[in-house]
Amino acid sequence: MTARTALGASSGVAEDAPVVVAARRTWIGTAGYGHRARTEVDLAAAVLRAVTDDTRAAGVEGAVADVVLGCCTGPGGNVARVAALAAGLGVRVPGLTVDRQCASGLAAVLLAAQQVRAGDARLVLAGGTESASTAPARTFRGAPAGYARAAFTPVPWADPQMGAAADALARRRTVTRERQDAYAVRSHARALAAHAAGRFDAEVVGVGAPQAGPSRVPTAGRGRLDRDERARRLDGSRLARLPAAFTPDGTVTAGTSSPVSDGAAAVAVVPEAVRRVLGVPGLRLVASATVGCDPAEPGWGPVPATRAALDRAGWSVDDLAAVEMVEAFAAQVLAVTDALGLDPLGGDERVCADGGALALGHPWGASGAVSVVRLFSRLVRAGAPAGTRGLATAAVGGGLGVAALVEVVR
Repeated sequence: MTARTALGASSGVAEDAPVVVAARRTWIGTAGYGHRARTEVDLAAAVLRAVTDDTRAAGVEGAVADVVLGCCTGPGGNVARVAALAAGLGVRVPGLTVDRQCASGLAAVLLAAQQVRAGDARLVLAGGTESASTAPARTFRGAPAGYARAAFTPVPWADPQMGAAADALARRRTVTRERQDAYAVRSHARALAAHAAGRFDAEVVGVGAPQAGPSRVPTAGRGRLDRDERARRLDGSRLARLPAAFTPDGTVTAGTSSPVSDGAAAVAVVPEAVRRVLGVPGLRLVASATVGCDPAEPGWGPVPATRAALDRAGWSVDDLAAVEMVEAFAAQVLAVTDALGLDPLGGDERVCADGGALALGHPWGASGAVSVVRLFSRLVRAGAPAGTRGLATAAVGGGLGVAALVEVVR
């Protein structure tokens, strides 16, 4: 047994340690297509119901203490509370909506873990949801036109658009166009292989008819996705001919950027004491870190966040068996993996082994939670032994990074 699976086995795990015991996501749709008539609540309610059913099937008893969901572009209000009610969890279950942009779903899971670790809850559902297709247009009162996004920083701090920031990061960290193209081909090829092998099937819940009652979206397009919509066979030679998408002299293209997407993901978090009594496997949330970095270089955030989390856990990158990184841009992923000593283009199977957001899609508020669902499938559902370790991490506009370290317990 290697160090990656032998270290930190589940013996001696504290009873209040937070553990993920169920994890689900929707298929991810490209904005304007497969989920175009589904709201963020429709998507979230589907995964909340599925995760609740999974926890009950595993023998977890007692009421859900809270629902924590990430969401970036929803209609406002408390999306988590609305989704909890729509999922049929009952009026006594509250809700908390989190906006940490592309790491919102991961931040929600970490907040749930904190509730469990503090002894305030014995079952929390957490994750994220995003419906870019139905998100409302926003405008300042009296302004002649709407705006695409809120400011991530105040003047005079840099506040680049994410594509331009990825171009700048590629220049600073010497990530070539050829490597970006190769990584995009890798992501799509792996996602297609995972689809063909059925490796996503156990983690996904289909989204059926939306909840009854008035809807703010048209009735057209209420079909049911049966795969992640974005993944396709990429031709490297054609990819190489795509023009720069964001800056005139840039290397980032539409083919090496994640699409705007719709989707949701959720997990169930309980204390180790509950998991141990039930005898079910899970992912223990061992350590995490949320850090700031230069707002001009937002894609760099996972580097200091991962290093801080590893330091808190006393682990090294070599101890990790699986890494899920939100693939906003191929340039950003490669800059981070280069800095951390990972080499996905050199045969390192640990990084996004079944593809990531480049191929599956990037529903902003949900993507961090999708990473946790993917780790659950890759490690727990796949039968990895106790002590096997993983990392989920995401970069955030405005200059942030979030990282979470997990370990299989059985």
